[in-house]
Amino acid sequence: MVLSSDDKANIKAAWSKVGGHGAEYGAEALERMFHSFPTTKTYFPHFDLSHGSAQIKVHGKKVAEALTNASNHLDDLYSALSDLSDLHAHKLRVDPVNFKLLSHSLLVTLANHHPNEFTPSIHASLDKFFAAVGTVLTSKYR
Repeated sequence: MVLSSDDKANIKAAWSKVGGHGAEYGAEALERMFHSFPTTKTYFPHFDLSHGSAQIKVHGKKVAEALTNASNHLDDLYSALSDLSDLHAHKLRVDPVNFKLLSHSLLVTLANHHPNEFTPSIHASLDKFFAAVGTVLTSKYR
């Protein structure tokens, strides 16, 4: 998916609002995903999925760091996320559908925390961004 210059500006603006809350939002989105889409739990049987668990917090921070990295490299997502793509495809073997579910959960989380800034254009740009990230992360599954 190609991100327009407007999309890139919207993504940068939206991600700047996340600020120091990235780990918190990432954890909230993971919790939301696991509880809203129970089948995702089958891929993470070793996780403590309780509210505020240490594992959710650690992985929420990793989600935020990956998206921050991606938002800083919008012109070359493939290079920026190559190692993470290898990890998910070859070691973790996460079902690619989970990326779409996490994207949805991230959108809901961001809209919940920033309702005034979550305009239709920001929503569309973030949706494209998360889809592009998901495409990169699943590119090595093939």
